[in-house]
Amino acid sequence: MRTFLVAVLVPSLLAAQSARRVSPITTSEIDGHLRFLSSDLLEGRAPATRGGRLAAEYIASQLRVFGLKPGLDTSYLQSVPIDVVTADRSSMRVTASGKATATLRHPDDVVVWAGSAVPTSAARGELVFVGYGATAPEYRWNDFKDVDVRGKILLVLVNDPPARTAEPALFCGRAMTYYGRWPYKFEEAERRGAAGVLIVHTTEAAGYPWHTVVGSWASGQRMLPRPANDPPPLGFRAWIQDSAASALLRQAGLDLNELRSRATRRDFRPVATGITMDVSFPNSVEHLRSENVVGLVRGSDPRLRDEYVVFTAHWDHFGIGTPVSGDSIYNGALDNASGTSDVLAVARAAAAGPAPRRSLLFVFVTAEESGLLGSKYFAEHPIVPVERIIANLNVDGGNVLGRTRDLRVLGDTKSSLGPALAAYIRPLGMRISPEEHPERGYFYRSDHFSFAKIGVPSVSIGEGYDFVGRPSDWGAQQEEDYTAHRYHQPSDEYRSDFDLSGAVQLSDIVLGFGRSLANAARVPTWNADAEFRTARKPISE
Repeated sequence: MRTFLVAVLVPSLLAAQSARRVSPITTSEIDGHLRFLSSDLLEGRAPATRGGRLAAEYIASQLRVFGLKPGLDTSYLQSVPIDVVTADRSSMRVTASGKATATLRHPDDVVVWAGSAVPTSAARGELVFVGYGATAPEYRWNDFKDVDVRGKILLVLVNDPPARTAEPALFCGRAMTYYGRWPYKFEEAERRGAAGVLIVHTTEAAGYPWHTVVGSWASGQRMLPRPANDPPPLGFRAWIQDSAASALLRQAGLDLNELRSRATRRDFRPVATGITMDVSFPNSVEHLRSENVVGLVRGSDPRLRDEYVVFTAHWDHFGIGTPVSGDSIYNGALDNASGTSDVLAVARAAAAGPAPRRSLLFVFVTAEESGLLGSKYFAEHPIVPVERIIANLNVDGGNVLGRTRDLRVLGDTKSSLGPALAAYIRPLGMRISPEEHPERGYFYRSDHFSFAKIGVPSVSIGEGYDFVGRPSDWGAQQEEDYTAHRYHQPSDEYRSDFDLSGAVQLSDIVLGFGRSLANAARVPTWNADAEFRTARKPISE
């Protein structure tokens, strides 16, 4: 009898195990994660809030159910210190005097927030126009020349200086470089001792409309605690409407369009405006903690299991913020409950086996919307040696619109990951499409960038534009509509008409490509001209 039971049960158990190993990713599992993570119950998933903690605990519980090992010994949660700084708008003063007189209105003219976690933000100094605020030796470009801007308040243009006929590759031509991104503008101003910064906003140059600025920066701001050896912080940071900046400069006898034209030349020098800016406001400061959620699928090869392919998605959004049409919950369904749901499905399928040669590390990061804080913290406090991370695959915005014939891959031209992914999807009848808007600098705007900065070949993988059963321009139209009306708005909500067949397609590709990297004989490499190729040591033998 015992022999009979063994004969019957062992094949049954093996069959069950085999079925579990090939268990497909389904629309229903992605839909379940997406519905919960983007529900009003989670109050917009802001880091260091009740809703954010619910999201992190939910993700950790799912990883536990899937069978992933905790990323940090016995815990799935990496604690991330976050300072939450909320400006008192009712007491805010943003005025100009001297050659121009104005009181700038929040948020119609400016959106202002603290430069650091201090009880009172204040700066008073001359407004100096510094063009694009870039110091780029590789392009023989220095907007500051020998002008000392310590204690000044800088007016700076977003994006890069434009390429020209004689130099079509200047600042990568049409594509934005990191010099064009707003974090760089603040970082460079801080390095030079400026008192504050106003970035001039236009929708074309920034890549998003003014209401996105308001939704992103008008409420409490989250920051990592500053290291003791950092330069002195800015007194404040701000965006200013192009029309408000133009009106202000006009009073001082200056034309913003003429200054903008001057800033396109290599011989540009900072322009003192004769306008004294006076900015001050009290802040409420909270020293809180949020969480990165980390799970591990251990590799099978004793020689290679201590090398890692890292999958990332950010779980956070903006929480409860400025009401729009009576709705104050910024649910972030597409951005990025969808990407988190996809990577959760990838983690579940990966844990079902079989284990690849190298290990797979799943990192769901916090505070991406606050400036990539969670991924930056992970990169600066890695739980595995950085030189052992062979690649990072990021998903920021899953596909909720249906299956595509192409992918959009941020960073595909910077390392061997691009050609490898193109080769992987070619038998599927798919291709990688070039970015529609390289001038918007998307490569520098999500968590893969934190890994790239420390030298890890990294890409962010999303759906393309060529949707099955749709007109050729339909995908681009959907993206523009989302950017104009739902990006960083309360209207980015779960919808019952999402077509998650595209989410399954995307998740299957991310899983399969990640497995192929984990099993490959060679590790990904940076291209010779990639700006991050020397940022880390090679894997030691």
